Amino acid sequence: MNESILLQLADGVATVVLNRPNKLNAMTVEMYRRFGEVFDELNANQLVRCVVVRGAGERAFCPGSDIGEFDSARADREKAKAYAALTLSPTIKLWDCPHPTLALINGACIGGGFEIAMMCDIRICGQSSRFGIPINRLGLTVDYDELKILTDTLGRRTALEILLEGRLFSPDEALARGMVSRVVPDGQVAAAIDEVARRIADAAPLVNRWHKKFVRRLADPRPLSDAERDEAYDCYETEDFKAGCQAFTAKARPVFKGH
Repeated sequence: MNESILLQLADGVATVVLNRPNKLNAMTVEMYRRFGEVFDELNANQLVRCVVVRGAGERAFCPGSDIGEFDSARADREKAKAYAALTLSPTIKLWDCPHPTLALINGACIGGGFEIAMMCDIRICGQSSRFGIPINRLGLTVDYDELKILTDTLGRRTALEILLEGRLFSPDEALARGMVSRVVPDGQVAAAIDEVARRIADAAPLVNRWHKKFVRRLADPRPLSDAERDEAYDCYETEDFKAGCQAFTAKARPVFKGH
């Protein structure tokens, strides 16, 4: 296993660690490959109830791709297109993850690292975090696939503000613009994420996956089919629904098994 991407799994909560702290967790091509392999594994694992993505250490979530690979990987148009396909196809598996996803953000969350964080459902950061995609300072653009993730997550106006200004945003600005879900004091980010992850993992996992699927489907302009509308009632046929009702009646804590 490539130790630049670590996977930890405990009590239904998977933690994916971008583990290159000496380079602020900047992503190499090999890290992107391993990232995709990890999410192939997690996305197929029905025992997973929540996924946390974080960078190693306290200095950075991720500053994006390792600029040291630019000369070889992005020397011209064709190489850049191949590099984009190589890096986006693994990370898009986070965007497509059926389980709830959380980003634990300490320090710099910039460029491709910012895009990875924006693929997560809930993002919590510390007060010293900084956010942005300052690639107009390098004369680079994001492609349409990357831009769609940004606009779907943040809206067109905020995405353009980030790209046109090319500056770094403070946590308070990030919160106001929807880049993060909440800001907590430095040193308390992991505890805040653990609390949210535990709350999600203790809930009915099928319901969490359904809600994530339904919300994503509503972004598609096509009319909902009758079968899609009926799926919202499949929960009534699950064992988890029975367990939830019984626990509610008994004023007890429900134990959901995911079926």
